[in-house]
Amino acid sequence: MPRYISLLTFTEKGAQSIRQSTERAHKFDEAAKKAGVKIEAQYWTVGRFDGVLILNAARSEQALRCIAELAAAGNVKPQTLEAFSGAEFDAIVKGNT
Repeated sequence: MPRYISLLTFTEKGAQSIRQSTERAHKFDEAAKKAGVKIEAQYWTVGRFDGVLILNAARSEQALRCIAELAAAGNVKPQTLEAFSGAEFDAIVKGNT
């Protein structure tokens, strides 16, 4: 199942309404679930990025659509990476896919 890690930075809009950040995150969880996307974890961070989102879906299109909708809401800018477990990565680099 494709897994994605999104590194999030607040936009000016998101920073101005930072107190509602967790409420928006819960609403995003519900919308993602309805779209067939599982949110594995959401973290708020200190440093270069303001948050981390880990999600997966049966089809990559589902996950990427959710991330696009998250960006379109205008509160965060995601930088998204596809992630692989050790077994998945071994299969890729050893040609066992």
